[in-house]
Amino acid sequence: MTGAPRSRLLLLLPTTTYRAGAFIAAADALDVDLTVASERDSAFSPDEPAALLTLNFAETAECVARVVEFHRRHPVQAVFGVDDLTAVVAAHVAQALGLDHNPPAAVEAAGDKFRQRQLLARAGVPIPSFERYFANRVDPSSLATVRFPAVVKPVSLSASLGVMRVDDPDSLAEAITRLRAILEEAAPALPAAPEQAFLIEDYIPGEEYAVEGILDDGRLTVLALFDKPDPLEGPTFAETIYLTPSRASDAVRAALTDTAQAACTALGLVRGPVHVELRYNTRGPWLVELAARPIGGRCGQVLRFGPEAKSLETILLAQALGCLPTIPSREPQASGVMMLPVPSAGTFQTITGLENGLATPGVTDIAVTVHRGARVRPLPEESRYLGFIFA
Repeated sequence: MTGAPRSRLLLLLPTTTYRAGAFIAAADALDVDLTVASERDSAFSPDEPAALLTLNFAETAECVARVVEFHRRHPVQAVFGVDDLTAVVAAHVAQALGLDHNPPAAVEAAGDKFRQRQLLARAGVPIPSFERYFANRVDPSSLATVRFPAVVKPVSLSASLGVMRVDDPDSLAEAITRLRAILEEAAPALPAAPEQAFLIEDYIPGEEYAVEGILDDGRLTVLALFDKPDPLEGPTFAETIYLTPSRASDAVRAALTDTAQAACTALGLVRGPVHVELRYNTRGPWLVELAARPIGGRCGQVLRFGPEAKSLETILLAQALGCLPTIPSREPQASGVMMLPVPSAGTFQTITGLENGLATPGVTDIAVTVHRGARVRPLPEESRYLGFIFA
């Protein structure tokens, strides 16, 4: 007598992600059959035809066709994308297979900052004033009406890549020149998109927060509200410290949550993870960014849920598989993560003093995520961090 067949999860994991180990461990904890899809062939692919799949994430239609064919041989019960690009692919794949997921148009809108801004403005969600331009054919005369300070932001990149504060016409011209080079470098890894599109929007002062949440039937449950204690005032916006639970007042927390919920509704997102960046000042909350995927980098490592201290990745994959009857609360003690930014361009050699860092009370782990000999650059040209400190 045989038991019920195990569910198969298709996990879309870019080869550049920090998250592979955490998501694979989560799938193992859930005891499912796992298929990992990435954009590079594995030497083990011929020996593990059901466990490994090669997909070009920049070609959504091609990915859907390949997964549909794979599904005929190895039925898939859930699909999950870990970043902005693979979240879009996952939504299209889920639609083709008839699986529960976000509508593809909603995920695409979340990944296109111009379309996102249009939908949020139409719904009355508080956002900065914005205009779209094209770096490779911008008309200088059209920039005469820009109000300073402002923020230059590409429509299709994430993790603050290419995002710059500008305070006058000269810094705006310099930022557009830098952004043009950044977009040309990033173009091969992106799906077809408007040519070098970017936004110029008002700079919003205030305290910055991040909402890590999960949607179920369109309702947002906040998994964590992070404070960002270091001021993020530019000229670039490298993340440094995330702390939770937030020290904000009940009224501020409620306003931030309500704004995040309104933004999800405006985009049409109904299921799965969202990561929402907001600011709060004397005029109230402002939505800065919304992504239809979990928090990036290794930051999710600071979040644990329920008496079993389940990882964030376990919670997210359990929901995707339909085996999360209730959403557990985060552990009661405070936790935080510090991202180690790249101070200047160069070749990474080593980080010293790790033993001293690990001996600091409260510090639980330090992860160095670049290898010796790697070429590194600071924001806005590159969004990679040297590592993460967890406490």
